[in-house]
Amino acid sequence: MNVIDKPLSSDITLGVLLDALAAVPDAPLVFSYDGNSVRPGYHVTEVKAGQFSALDCGANPEAWAEIFVQLWDIDEDGRTHMPAGKFLAIISKVSDHVRLEPSAKLTFEVSDGERPMSLYCASAPRLIAGSFEVCLTARPASCKPRDRWLAEKQATSSCCGPAANGSKCCA
Repeated sequence: MNVIDKPLSSDITLGVLLDALAAVPDAPLVFSYDGNSVRPGYHVTEVKAGQFSALDCGANPEAWAEIFVQLWDIDEDGRTHMPAGKFLAIISKVSDHVRLEPSAKLTFEVSDGERPMSLYCASAPRLIAGSFEVCLTARPASCKPRDRWLAEKQATSSCCGPAANGSKCCA
């Protein structure tokens, strides 16, 4: 099974999205959020890249790269959903002027022009019935020290941590 066939967890990188879309550039690209698909006339209105430095609530320094893709969810002129290849061409055009790091965290900003813009993370694209579907889920706030603690705790749990004989019990 490859990235086109199986959904990955939310919060994919730009590189994961672009690699999947390149496999079938003629496939329509359909984003869904808040239980609905974007309308066929949607636009990619802005792509921006940022390098962030921060101090989290535990006084730990944080640094990351993030790419924001802004979607304007409108229905215009009887258009169909954008082909994956057109999305790739837009990103390519942006990369001629802005450094886009493939491993950067990917965030979508979505609005229909009436409701306020909301932030979403994306699951890996899935090719379903000839169309790429990308599920966008609301990007929640989080506490990075707590997130690291939970990840460490999960890594040492009886299921996925080292077993008594040194092997792992789940693949």
